[in-house]
Amino acid sequence: MGKFLFVVAAVLASFIAAESLVCNKCSFSVFGVCLNSAEVTCSTNTSVCYTGKAIFPSLTSFSGFNNQGCQDSTTGCNATTQSTLLGVTYNTTISCCSSDKCNPATITSGAPSTKVAFTAAATVALLASVFSMH
Repeated sequence: MGKFLFVVAAVLASFIAAESLVCNKCSFSVFGVCLNSAEVTCSTNTSVCYTGKAIFPSLTSFSGFNNQGCQDSTTGCNATTQSTLLGVTYNTTISCCSSDKCNPATITSGAPSTKVAFTAAATVALLASVFSMH
């Protein structure tokens, strides 16, 4: 009887674990830095964690944009599509996985000097626009 209860408990635990997949969530990431990272518990037992990445082949020095979270099914997973926006071609890749936090929070490595250069350029542009208004 004890073995039977153990088996039932193990089966129930596996169903509970499958229904409560935890994924890293990021609505928007640029240069590998998520601007609003969090963890999210998926709502269905068919959910998977995903990471979506949009890159622009013509902009080789730009690592692209990323997002991640839960997806209700594996439809569209592990696929790359090509699209055009305002005449610029970009590729979108969706990668999926099915274990807790299997979609890493830091998506791209991006050299620290690139991040610093971008921040410096953005700061200079902001200051220039503020001072040109006066």
